[in-house]
Amino acid sequence: MTGSRGSAPVNRPCFRRLLLKVSGEALLGEEPYGISPAMITHVAEELVEVHAMGMELGIVVGGGNIFRGVSGASQGMDRAVADQMGMLATIMNSLALQDAISRKGVSARVLSAIEVGRMAEPFVRGRAIRHLEKGRVVIFAAGTGNPFFTTDTAATLRALEIKADCLFKATRVDGVYDKDPHRHPDAQRFAEITYGEVLERGLKFMDAAAVSLAREAGLPIIVFSMNAPGNILRAVRGENIGTLVTEGEKI
Repeated sequence: MTGSRGSAPVNRPCFRRLLLKVSGEALLGEEPYGISPAMITHVAEELVEVHAMGMELGIVVGGGNIFRGVSGASQGMDRAVADQMGMLATIMNSLALQDAISRKGVSARVLSAIEVGRMAEPFVRGRAIRHLEKGRVVIFAAGTGNPFFTTDTAATLRALEIKADCLFKATRVDGVYDKDPHRHPDAQRFAEITYGEVLERGLKFMDAAAVSLAREAGLPIIVFSMNAPGNILRAVRGENIGTLVTEGEKI
């Protein structure tokens, strides 16, 4: 990494390679369900700008705007089946994002953890790294390919596999709070917090397995809102937005 958070020169990335986790809900925009054409175009435009800065960029997209496995299981579905449906939802989002990026003139590839024939390439770590080195945006679909694992865990795993410098989590909330800001107006946002504090407090911005995996590998996480235009670029440049999750040392 080539800069400290909050002090990087404008238009210069702080990282060489990063993994961006985009929640499915972030693609809703103002829509009640599915993919907002305006929102996915906005996301693609920012990603293309990041790519133009020389960044090697991997992306994991959630599926909550279409189907959430946990929600399906809570309604009586078999959890494994519900999670498989959630994996398919992430493939749909990944293909939509690939299309939006490609229409902006940047080459993008979807690598899926489950076989989907001619719609996407199978995930192979070496292939993913070669795509990144050739300047292609790589979108990782279908989570880990296994039920009972969230796309947060998949994002952390893929970040480690491609040797990303940082995991960026773009959501509909502008960081990590001490309690749910949607339900508690007095919720306080952390500028920085350690993995240990996240686990001890039971904060739910990511599942515990993902946080533990990042902690073990020393992978920094930056959590920020997708709703503010330009936030992906701000995060890449090292501006002080959202919440930084590390073991305590600044990056």
